Amino acid sequence: MDDIGPRSIDQDTNLANKIWLRDTMQRIAGGDDLSSELKLAYGDDGHWRGSHPLNEMDGASAIEESVWRPLHAALPDLERRDCILIGGRYQNRDGNTRDIVATVGQYVGTFKQDWLGIPATGQPLSVRYGEVHEVDGNRIIRSTCLWDILDVMRQAGFWPVAPSRGTEGAWLPPFTNDGIVLSPQDMDEGLASIRQTLAMHKTLANYRDQDGLGRDGLLAMPQKDHWHPKMMWYGPAGIGTTRGLAGFVDFHQLPFRNAFPGRKGGSTLFESSDKRFGHYLQIGDGCYSATGGWPSVVAMHQGGDLFGVGATGKQIEMRVMDFYLHHEGLIRENWVPIDVLHILLQMGVDVMARMHEQFGPNRLGL
Repeated sequence: MDDIGPRSIDQDTNLANKIWLRDTMQRIAGGDDLSSELKLAYGDDGHWRGSHPLNEMDGASAIEESVWRPLHAALPDLERRDCILIGGRYQNRDGNTRDIVATVGQYVGTFKQDWLGIPATGQPLSVRYGEVHEVDGNRIIRSTCLWDILDVMRQAGFWPVAPSRGTEGAWLPPFTNDGIVLSPQDMDEGLASIRQTLAMHKTLANYRDQDGLGRDGLLAMPQKDHWHPKMMWYGPAGIGTTRGLAGFVDFHQLPFRNAFPGRKGGSTLFESSDKRFGHYLQIGDGCYSATGGWPSVVAMHQGGDLFGVGATGKQIEMRVMDFYLHHEGLIRENWVPIDVLHILLQMGVDVMARMHEQFGPNRLGL
């Protein structure tokens, strides 16, 4: 195995981590004694990073003030619903080995007060999330939380970008209905799951967009050996959900690769100036695996009409997570939180500014 990558973890430790994290996040979402719960979870030096415009902060007080108090005010009956809960151990690019709990789900509540400038609707709202929590005992060292804020805008009736090529709407849970992994798993199966994911990633990294093979090239290249015929790919708002390899290529992969040819990062670390790009997360837990990077990928925005934005020639960093279900020897489902607002901001499109212009004081006639 490489110097970095997934590591074996004692199943009792893995289970304890997952139960502790699940229960801790349920209490934080519940809002009872929020200050104390966050202090216990993060202390003064726990790091939180998330989707734009929340971005990065340190310590329980900052996390409470910037993240949780506003969310609770907006959705006073907030509850947390996980549909995937997995864990593992990973040695990162800095040589640190971390125990990890990774989740997919949605925060649900009644949208009663504006949030991040998004106007309240008084209707039910779901905030889709992918979260990765690096833990040490009963303490969170770092949380990475990609919340789909663009999808919140969609639910509020505001759509600031071009129409999605895929289908917008709530993500489905795993079709096997076993995404909350709270039973002992075969460690060899978990390693096989993440290795299959990394093998698929390698086919993507090796593919040369510059050869101009288009749709036929992406359908024929070796990624096809890893995807299930009934694969589902769940993308963030702005991209949407696709089904089958052809749907994946047509509605996401081809337009994305046309816009960002020759991307670098992912499972292959890449250094540029004083930054490193690639994964901080690679874990397998039974028939599930997950990867993620902050940023995961760096690419030049050279073509296409992605999100309705023409080529800018700018270098773009991408915050990405991937969660995978492996079934019948292949990758059956893939949930992909991406910080789309952060990508757009680097392209010169400030979606939050657009939101404030449309729904600021002017909407009240002031």
